[in-house]
Amino acid sequence: MSLPAINPLFLGLLIAGLLLVIGVVLMNWLQERRVRRRIDAAFRKPAGDRVEPQFNDAVDSPAEATVVGDAATEPPDDVQWLPDKAEVESAAATAASMSSPSRAERGALAPDPDIECVIALQPAQPVATQALAGALAAHAAKPARWLARRGAGLPWQSLDGGAAGPWTEIVACMLLANRAGAASRSDIEAFAQAVASAAAALHAGYELPNTGAEAARGEELDRFCADLDVQIGLTLLKGGGGQITGTRLRGIAEAAGFKLGASGQFEYMQDDTGAMLYALQHYKQEPFTIEGLRAAGTPGVTLLLDVPRVAEPVRAFDQMRLAAKRMAQSLEATLVDDNHRALNDASLSAIRTQVQVTAEALRAANIEPGGPRALRLFG
Repeated sequence: MSLPAINPLFLGLLIAGLLLVIGVVLMNWLQERRVRRRIDAAFRKPAGDRVEPQFNDAVDSPAEATVVGDAATEPPDDVQWLPDKAEVESAAATAASMSSPSRAERGALAPDPDIECVIALQPAQPVATQALAGALAAHAAKPARWLARRGAGLPWQSLDGGAAGPWTEIVACMLLANRAGAASRSDIEAFAQAVASAAAALHAGYELPNTGAEAARGEELDRFCADLDVQIGLTLLKGGGGQITGTRLRGIAEAAGFKLGASGQFEYMQDDTGAMLYALQHYKQEPFTIEGLRAAGTPGVTLLLDVPRVAEPVRAFDQMRLAAKRMAQSLEATLVDDNHRALNDASLSAIRTQVQVTAEALRAANIEPGGPRALRLFG
């Protein structure tokens, strides 16, 4: 009995897939070695929680609990390191030219009724963005968005993005809670009145929400987010009342990949997205400046990870922990907790577990860490 002929196309795809897998594994290995060399070279010698309701994941789309820790250990062997910026630029450019907006990107622009007060307008005739100029300029107590689309089933677009329309569907969305607290009933009433005025000018139909019910939703959302708002700090403290000179601190931070931002903290950015993974702050929460770093020092610094606002928080924590360990060695500083007690490996392992539990709780509530919903709620 003769064997069936092998389809050449299938065989080619099989070989190509195998080569791709081998290439990815090899690239990850090279990236890890490169990052480890980079950190070693930079630091060579011469620092709360609660959980509740769930949100729908079909989204088109604040109080702070800080844990301060130290005495970092090497991350697990399975930690995956981020690629260097030079290695991803060409690939990112190619991907951007070949791809259209992803489902996640389209969803990020859609109304999110789980966390926003959403009011829909149905204009009698398609309208241009210019007709909403007054509404777009109006102040709202919480972050607000005006979205529109050219027809049912088409993607939503932000009216702040310069798109001209014409639009057949328009929605106004105001966030019900963020780190500044929940939207009050008066906040929601003012927002609804502004939307009603815009609808009247457009001769558009609309239905205003129950402002009391929306305010209650905002309070519940605020309580829920407070339980998941976890920030992790690893503090490096100079012993014996000593000071870390500003020039040395800046040199070590920049060699390790940090850049001094406009907010007065050093920021470690994710190469492929430009998002901040973690920050290096003044021990006393004072802003760093170029002039200040030249003139004075500091008794310590804190590496800070904002868990809800970072994609893959556990991976980011492992990177931050390794950087903290190298920096402590280079600066002859100690990693300590809030009571200035040195943290051991077990303590750092417990903090890592806390990061993992928080990330899993966020995902269980359909809040992807570092995703659009998380950035709105924890902003």
